[in-house]
Amino acid sequence: MDDRNDGVRVGENKFISKRSILSHLKTYNLYYEGKNLQLRHREEEEELIIEGLLNISWGLRRPIRLQMQDDHERIRPPPSSTSWHSGCNLDNQSQEGQNQTPQTPPQMEVTPPEDHSSNGTAQAHEEEEEEVCDVSAQLLRTKSDAGVLRRGRRRSPSDQRRIRRHRFSINGHFYNHKTAVFTPAYGSVTNVRINSCMTTPQVLRVLLNKFKIENSPDEFALYLVHASGERVQLKRMDYPLVVRILQGPCEHVCKIFLMEQDLGEEIPYEVAQYIKFEMPVLQSFITKLKEEEDREVQKLRSRYKYLRCIIEKQLQCFPEGSTCV
Repeated sequence: MDDRNDGVRVGENKFISKRSILSHLKTYNLYYEGKNLQLRHREEEEELIIEGLLNISWGLRRPIRLQMQDDHERIRPPPSSTSWHSGCNLDNQSQEGQNQTPQTPPQMEVTPPEDHSSNGTAQAHEEEEEEVCDVSAQLLRTKSDAGVLRRGRRRSPSDQRRIRRHRFSINGHFYNHKTAVFTPAYGSVTNVRINSCMTTPQVLRVLLNKFKIENSPDEFALYLVHASGERVQLKRMDYPLVVRILQGPCEHVCKIFLMEQDLGEEIPYEVAQYIKFEMPVLQSFITKLKEEEDREVQKLRSRYKYLRCIIEKQLQCFPEGSTCV
């Protein structure tokens, strides 16, 4: 009861005291001293909250699907004749508009006498030529066909970095139309930033959102895979970060794997201790167990045969025609 009121939740109806979890956390941070995998903790309303990066290994057998576009990708407006490109800053445009004099509709003016008409006509022609040049310059600047053709041939490194900046990669893999469906290398490691209040489905959702994976979180599960071969699935109400702290920081002893919900299989310790043996050794184990089974069966048969003989002897002692009351 004390751990429930003043402790950290590990799973459904499972609690651990703050003193114990802080002791494990100290060991965990000492192991990762000087690395970004160290965890931080704080208390909010008398509740201990631990947060940091959690390593998760890929253990998928089926391919996953990556999104074609990000959910938060900004849609740029179409190009217009008043901007250099579609992504220009509207604030700068507003400031420039304030500095410039507002355009007014053309007004009819009375021309001077005929002796000055030649000068007025020349000035009018010059103004019209300047306006035509300005308009043509603006049209050339906003024409996007040439830009599209140049980008279609080859993107500069800065453009490529800008395109990939909003998306994480899975071991260097980014989305493209040819490899949108692929399987991550088995055993490769990634990490997600979570806290001790997040359950297994929430951690799965964070991981899938990080890499923009279209698959549903219900298709996957997290497993604790020990060096002995033991494999335990984390339940929906388990807290992976707390479980990781309790298992210890060394990933040579225990790792957290992402696997398919229907393909993953739990392996108890009793079975796991035999997995790493060679086939001839396992075959000898089976032979020994079979021999032991035959011996036990023979003992049972001998025992019941002896009891049967005793019962038959007792039945022979009774005179014929007598009945037992």
